[in-house]
Amino acid sequence: MKHASLTRRQWLGATAGSIILSRHPRLDAAISDVAETKHFWYRGAPAGPYIDSQRDHKAFGFGNGKIFLSEDNAKSWAHSADFGEAANITWSCLLKNGNVLFATRERLFLSTDKLKTHRQILVKNRDGSDYLPHKPLNPDLPGWYFHSLDGEHVWDVNGKEMLVWGNYCNVIGGAVPVNIYYSTDSGQTVKIAYSFGRNPKFQQKGAAPDAPMLGDSTNPILCRHVHGVTFSPTENAYYACTGDIDRGHGNECHWLRGTYDAKTDAWSWKVIVSVNSDSRYKCGGINFVDGRLYWIADANGPIVGTEHDRGIFSCAPADIADKSKHTLLFNPRFESANMIIQDGVMLATHCAPASTYANGIIYSPDMGNTWAQYDLREFGPRSGCRIHRKNSDGWFRLDLRKGWIDRAEVMFIKPKP
Repeated sequence: MKHASLTRRQWLGATAGSIILSRHPRLDAAISDVAETKHFWYRGAPAGPYIDSQRDHKAFGFGNGKIFLSEDNAKSWAHSADFGEAANITWSCLLKNGNVLFATRERLFLSTDKLKTHRQILVKNRDGSDYLPHKPLNPDLPGWYFHSLDGEHVWDVNGKEMLVWGNYCNVIGGAVPVNIYYSTDSGQTVKIAYSFGRNPKFQQKGAAPDAPMLGDSTNPILCRHVHGVTFSPTENAYYACTGDIDRGHGNECHWLRGTYDAKTDAWSWKVIVSVNSDSRYKCGGINFVDGRLYWIADANGPIVGTEHDRGIFSCAPADIADKSKHTLLFNPRFESANMIIQDGVMLATHCAPASTYANGIIYSPDMGNTWAQYDLREFGPRSGCRIHRKNSDGWFRLDLRKGWIDRAEVMFIKPKP
């Protein structure tokens, strides 16, 4: 799979601005070469596999009917295997013990031997039975059961790695149930942590009126998709946020707090907030740093006040439901639901269809004391999502999507000292 490159004319004609900083120099080269701003270096991916995820020195990629594993930050691909559905891969995760868990639209696979072999993993219901994907009316639209909007899904919890994530679905790919998944054994077993209810607006088109609906019939909490799931180490608790808008069946935008009991292998979830879409609670990019909560708002829909309730916010976890105790760190003025925080750097992205920036990057080098916004428009109109923590060479990885969800390229950003 080849990645886009720019002609000399396109490159020299590209501009990128900052609301705080001046324009920065451009290189007469393809986007896979390194360019820079005052705060960071950035580059696209070289020709070759689509780099879908990274961890430390490893990377997982796919393309041309194959899957690939690199052990030198995608400089080379030492391991590969045939995989006919490579073009349909929607998600992947590199586990601490070396396992690779990856998913197509509706199927989940695990390799424990650096891609020499892989096998399908059937998700388990809370009662231990197999959780099987529905049979789609249109086989080309089976739904995105495992695709995520956020990029980080593993945490060390009481000395053990925990994998938890939710599916960002019902945008393209077909109707699908909305779930939160988890694994405590490096992907050998994947189970349902939480299932959302049956949203009448996101069912298979053309289904018979009496056809079973997708979703949990016992849960009145419904949503369109999960924006993110994050772990709060000081509380030993998980937080999830969802979208989207009240379509006549109740709010779809919720914050949930969950705790997991390892002894009983059981979850306890509580809905903290339920709102409509013009709210700071319609968000993503949830991060916890030193016991404090940070997130970025995706507020849209019918405006409630004089302007949309947007920005990058922070508060103590106990104060989530009390807006008077929130601190507004920065307001980019545009919708965003993606942010990562690592080593004091806060990196977030614009939703391109809702922004005047083609490829907007929001950046703070110092935990929100100062901010800059850049438009790296040489990549074209793009929305950054699935941001991964820095690899061992110091580069964040993020998907660039056409519009909001269609896969385009990969971009890497490396903070300057």
